[in-house]
Amino acid sequence: MKLSKKTQMLAEGGIAIALALALSYLKIPLGVELGGFGGSIDFVMIPLIVFAVRWGFGWGMLAGLAFGTLKYFVANGFAVSWVSIIFDYSVAYAFVGLAGLLKGKYDHLVDAALIGCVARFVIHFISGVTVYAEYMPEEFLGIGNMTPALYSLLYNGTYMLPNTVIALVVCALLIPVIKKLPKTEK
Repeated sequence: MKLSKKTQMLAEGGIAIALALALSYLKIPLGVELGGFGGSIDFVMIPLIVFAVRWGFGWGMLAGLAFGTLKYFVANGFAVSWVSIIFDYSVAYAFVGLAGLLKGKYDHLVDAALIGCVARFVIHFISGVTVYAEYMPEEFLGIGNMTPALYSLLYNGTYMLPNTVIALVVCALLIPVIKKLPKTEK
C-alpha cells in the first residue's frame, strides 16, 4: 500500500516530534548550574532539522512549534511568564524549522542545521534581552556590570553553542543515511 505524500509527511512529522520529545529527557542541564533559569545540552533539534529539510520550512516550523509547546508542558519546562513560554519554547523551536529553507538539499544538511540553530539562538537571545533582563544577576561567569544583551549572549551561548556543535556533527554523520530516504515532492 502506497501512502500519499501528505500522509507520509504527517507521519514523519509525528515521529520527528515524538523522537525530539524522547530525546529531551536525555540532557545535560546547564542553566540552573550557571545561576540562571534553564537551558541544556541535548539532541532534540536533530529530528526537527531532518524533518524540515525533507518537507520544507513551513512544515518544519509547524513541527518545531508543536514540539516546543509540548516540551514545555510534558518535559519539565521552565518559564517566568507566559511570554517566556512562547519565546523560549514555541517560537524558539519553531525557528529551528527554518532549516527547511534548504528543502531537499540533503548534501547541505549541515548548513541547514546551522540555519536552524542560529535561528533558535536569536529567539533565545531576544527573550534574554527582553523577558529575562529584570532577573539578570549582578555577576555572571565572573563578569559584573554587564548589559542585558551581553548577559543574554553569554547565558544562551553556554548551551546553544554545544547544542549547535552536536547538531552539526550528527547531521554531518546522517547525510549518507538521509540521502537514501525516498524523495519528497518539491
